[in-house]
Amino acid sequence: MALACEHAALAVDKRITNSEGAGVSAQQSHFFSAHTHGFRGGYASSRHSLSVAPIAGKGNDMQRDYWYSSERNARDLAAPEAVGRYAAERALSRLKSRKIGTRQCPVLFESPLAAGLLGSLTQALSGGALYRKTSFLVDSLGKPVLPKHIDVLEDPFVVGGKGSSPFDEEGVRVQARKVVDAGRVAGYFLSTYSARKLGMRTTGNAGGSHNLTLRSRLTRAGDDLDEMLRKLGTGLFVIELMGQGVNYVTGDYSRGASGFWVENGRIAYPVQEITIAGNLREMFLGLQAVGADAYTYGSKTVGSVLIDRMTVAGN
Repeated sequence: MALACEHAALAVDKRITNSEGAGVSAQQSHFFSAHTHGFRGGYASSRHSLSVAPIAGKGNDMQRDYWYSSERNARDLAAPEAVGRYAAERALSRLKSRKIGTRQCPVLFESPLAAGLLGSLTQALSGGALYRKTSFLVDSLGKPVLPKHIDVLEDPFVVGGKGSSPFDEEGVRVQARKVVDAGRVAGYFLSTYSARKLGMRTTGNAGGSHNLTLRSRLTRAGDDLDEMLRKLGTGLFVIELMGQGVNYVTGDYSRGASGFWVENGRIAYPVQEITIAGNLREMFLGLQAVGADAYTYGSKTVGSVLIDRMTVAGN
């Protein structure tokens, strides 16, 4: 499978000059928990993945990209040839990248990166950060943190979901719920300890969240990536982020980025060596649209996300 994936990538175009390799992995495990309150329980899980990272170009104009498929059930994996071809096309699309001047503009996050924004929201609403007051969303329960058209749902019972489980790491029964309802925080992510520190009850989230989905009530079936680029108009489409520049105390956000400059709803040229910056509180409230191109990254599912304005630092 790994060889077929890499061969497919190398065969796409003679400008694919090398590869950082392809890999296949299979994992099976069984989690079991017991504690002195009398709880005992466990469940089995599995994970299968396939990935490849081709290199395009030569000399001073070389670019790499990657793609992968990861599923609980091996039968659900994408075909190795499809993963290889798509990874190669992504690498080729980044050739002849350039810098752009510093400006403020709307930014469209590709769906795998949008899952990272959802992860930032999860971190800011987690009990440990809240009781330590190291989150910019302290005391946000019932308050608007996202536009009214946005909901965030948690469902621990998705068949094959990476975050599915009948109970959390403390043996607390989990439940499906809305974390954000019409933009307002409807619940935190609490373990028994963090809940006690906050004078609240556990939400069954010891060990993390369970299958989160961010969706917009305005999203239509036709809101694919092309339509999201049209909604972006003129601005930046980001497909890669670098660095860990997120301050959860203040919400300040600054990441190295690369992607494409878009003009009048169409990709004009690839860009690299830029930085995007803003504040997560303002970015969340400035979330204009969510695409129908939903992608599941780990246990988080979200389409491409359009933020109304960020600072883009380049030349």
